[in-house]
Amino acid sequence: MPRGLSRALFAASLAAATLIHVRAADREVPPHTGSTLQRFLANPDTPAASYRALRHLDAHNDHFDSTAWMDVWTDADSSGFRYRIAAEGGSDYIRGHVFRETLEAERRMWQSGAAGRAALTPANYVFEERAGADGLAAIAVRPRRKDVLLFDGIIFLRPEDGELVRAEGLLSKAPSFWTRHVQITRWYDRFAGVRMPTALESVANVRIAGTSTFRMTYEYESVNGQPFSTPHLRARSER
Repeated sequence: MPRGLSRALFAASLAAATLIHVRAADREVPPHTGSTLQRFLANPDTPAASYRALRHLDAHNDHFDSTAWMDVWTDADSSGFRYRIAAEGGSDYIRGHVFRETLEAERRMWQSGAAGRAALTPANYVFEERAGADGLAAIAVRPRRKDVLLFDGIIFLRPEDGELVRAEGLLSKAPSFWTRHVQITRWYDRFAGVRMPTALESVANVRIAGTSTFRMTYEYESVNGQPFSTPHLRARSER
């Protein structure tokens, strides 16, 4: 499998992972007044002090007919980000060069605080309100610089409180010459009052290798010490 494909899948998964860090800008706007964008920017969004989640990762490339999956327990707190692979299968290359490299990169970013480079703030993005759909308000987001951790697209908010539901768009910078573009979509929800990602999908168009897809879902056992569910490994027939 060409290295360009590895970089494309890795960049897509890493960029999506760093979008965990969604920080509201400091604004003197009550969260239930003003426009939906103002409510979003005013929403308190304290990062999770700790969490434990079971993640399910899947990736596929049509041209090489390569597929891989991985079930991973992830924990994070003041001491850092840790992961333990519970089960895996499929392409050794994707598991080694995409899944594991992504988890290692997230571990390093958690320690360094570099995730702020991807935060949805006026420091990183220009925001513009658009016509909504499906009962959600739509806000165009334009990155202020070319960065593989930023995207050019739209965020979808609940009109009544400005809560982020979904973000989608193209990475603002291609991860390599081999990658034409990377489309990402990410979904969010709140746990213990903290906004957390629940799923992500990415589609990368790679020269020679064609279309490659990546998906990661999260099941939270706890956030900030508050229990939410008892995640279970998927049955083999579901992988």
